[in-house]
Amino acid sequence: MRKKIELLAPGGDTEAIKAAIAGGADAIYCGLDLFNARNRAANLSFDDLCGIVRLAHQSDCEVFLTLNVVILEQELANLIKLLNKLVNSGIDGIIVQDLGLFNLVKNYFPTLDIHASTQLTTHNEGQIAFLGKIGASRLNLSRELNLGEIKTLTQFAHQHDVLTEVFVHGSLCVAFSGQCYSSSVSVGNSGNRGRCSQACRDEYETTETGNKFPLNLKDNSAYFDLPELVDAGVDSLKIEGRIKGAHYVYTVVDSWRKQLDKFSASGQLLTDDGNLRKVFNRDFTNSFLKGDLTKSMFIDNPRDHSVTHAITKNGAESVVEIRKIRDILHEDKNRLGGELKDKIKGLSISKQTLKFEVLGEVDQPLIINITVRDDNTAETLTLTAKTNALLAHSTHSTLDPGALKKRFKSFNNSQYVIESFCFNRLTKGLSIPFKELTALKNRVAFLLNNSAEPIAPIDVPKLLKHPKAANSATEPTLSILIADEKDFHLCEVTDADIYFKLPESFKKGCTKYISLLLENPRLIPWFPAVLIGKDYLEAVKVLQQVKPKRIVSNNTGIAYKAVELGIDWIAGPFLNTTNSYALLTLKEELNCSGAFISNEINRMQIKNIARPENFKLLYSIYHPILMMTSRQCFFQQTVGCKKPSIEDGCMLKCEKATTITNIKGISFAIDKQKGGYPSIYNDEQFLNTEAINDLSDLFDEFFIDLTNIGAGSKAEQDKEQLIHHFEAIISGCDKAKDKLKQLIPSSTNAQYQQGL
Repeated sequence: MRKKIELLAPGGDTEAIKAAIAGGADAIYCGLDLFNARNRAANLSFDDLCGIVRLAHQSDCEVFLTLNVVILEQELANLIKLLNKLVNSGIDGIIVQDLGLFNLVKNYFPTLDIHASTQLTTHNEGQIAFLGKIGASRLNLSRELNLGEIKTLTQFAHQHDVLTEVFVHGSLCVAFSGQCYSSSVSVGNSGNRGRCSQACRDEYETTETGNKFPLNLKDNSAYFDLPELVDAGVDSLKIEGRIKGAHYVYTVVDSWRKQLDKFSASGQLLTDDGNLRKVFNRDFTNSFLKGDLTKSMFIDNPRDHSVTHAITKNGAESVVEIRKIRDILHEDKNRLGGELKDKIKGLSISKQTLKFEVLGEVDQPLIINITVRDDNTAETLTLTAKTNALLAHSTHSTLDPGALKKRFKSFNNSQYVIESFCFNRLTKGLSIPFKELTALKNRVAFLLNNSAEPIAPIDVPKLLKHPKAANSATEPTLSILIADEKDFHLCEVTDADIYFKLPESFKKGCTKYISLLLENPRLIPWFPAVLIGKDYLEAVKVLQQVKPKRIVSNNTGIAYKAVELGIDWIAGPFLNTTNSYALLTLKEELNCSGAFISNEINRMQIKNIARPENFKLLYSIYHPILMMTSRQCFFQQTVGCKKPSIEDGCMLKCEKATTITNIKGISFAIDKQKGGYPSIYNDEQFLNTEAINDLSDLFDEFFIDLTNIGAGSKAEQDKEQLIHHFEAIISGCDKAKDKLKQLIPSSTNAQYQQGL
């Protein structure tokens, strides 16, 4: 191997973290009980975290804290308190989804190292350049990328001094991370807040292809792809599993450690992945890495496959043979568990204890001896006051034990416990200048902080709420999204801004969309959230050749290129913007002129947001409710497809549609537009006229989506009537609401009511 690649392990609880250290992890990612995307994991207290950092560092293992959720405005105060604690915790990095955190850290907590979470759906060069610009030192590439794409993006990242990490083992989401809203829509538990209820693992009514779990992917394993990952230059291999137990973590990390060490020493791979198959798995696939997206990636059972694998591998058929295989597997698991128990028995995250001995006599300097002890070691530190500040007799402000204990009680904290004070060798009735005692205390803090000056708490100023820009309309205006040439006539029936949705996939060298936009300059280009490889490059060509005055982009990579070209841009709704600091990041780092506020948050959560100066705010009041988008095909396991694997032509030509129904009887539309990724939509449309009454003073534009995407088999609506009714409501005509409900019989604004 040309360089050491980091093995990055999950840690959902203390035992799992110890298991990762014992297994040979180079780094661990873990979360507190707030602000992390695995609420179902046991997670840690801050005191636990401090102990884990100390324990991990003793084994030359780094610790990264997951803060990988979107942040709400009312949570900012608690978030800032946490950041003030983290800067002195010894943590090696934080993993971030919310763009607002980048702004906060860059401006107020610059000593914290930021890693971009997989929730940021990073898959093109522009996104990497953007993340590097706003402060990311490393990023997690989307799980859907193949080895060629990973290699290209890693080379680009290294040119921008950004490291890359790739998920190599564990559960696979069928949807693009950060772009899955299925849990949020169906049960009110947002994946962007760490509460995913895993709709992709749910049971559905049996499909035409005979599947009950049509969205359930096998687990990812790149165990035998290590040479290609090394060749791609990736910096970190990340194992999924923060809701998995210590036994799982140890087994997987230990297996990967041995594979890495073997390849490093000999250039050869271990050929047996048997231990990986003895712990929880849904069988394995590496098809995303290989770029071979076949139906073999799916498995019609979301439960543990380890027993089934062992039975199949050994050809067991009879009841006796199957029982024997089960017993052997159970014995092997117990053996691995015993091995783990033996390795972690001496590992402790208990706080270190402090013993203070204060001594001194008249005309001598004050001396403080501090004994620092943990379960295995003890060290004594001696601090002496300056020789020109000798102790003297005094009847006032004497160094009495009670005052000294109070002075040093702050060291009873998340990292240390004061066990005792000893004053036996301190002569009574002595005093020392107050500033010298303060200096001694500061030196104690310095030594106990790994010989680094503790960073004082930062008081982050409250953001001002700016009014709408002077050149904006007092009342909000309507904006419209279309995606088909047959809807161009709508330009004649309204003065509203009309956005034109560009596809997620382009035929290489095709100038169709360039011509459409040049011939129809009123159309404002709308760029999708996911643009990979040649599709990103073709989308950039649209920018370069059309040079529109303004665009909407749901992809920061396209936004980055727009800024380079001097094109005004607005952040789309799929950038998941939920707080004021996210808006500041977009404005200050990407010259963004406005942003859609996420439809996942409710009225009060929206009202708290502070608008930056000269910045537009937009909100969608009518749209099909996207649940998930995938690079995989949803039709292989539902209605079937003759093609053995997905190819470029599928993206460009396929326009299938079907439905799936869960066991509760709720149906969802699976829709595939030409040039789009397969997507799943809720059976109801999002319709929220309440926001017009509630938030007209905040928003500059209310937006409606008139594309046919997500409609499935539903009858096409009269779009001209829809426009007129929405315009009437914005103008204050309440009667139009009833007419809208007649036109849109199946609708909801549940997200606006419940929020995050």
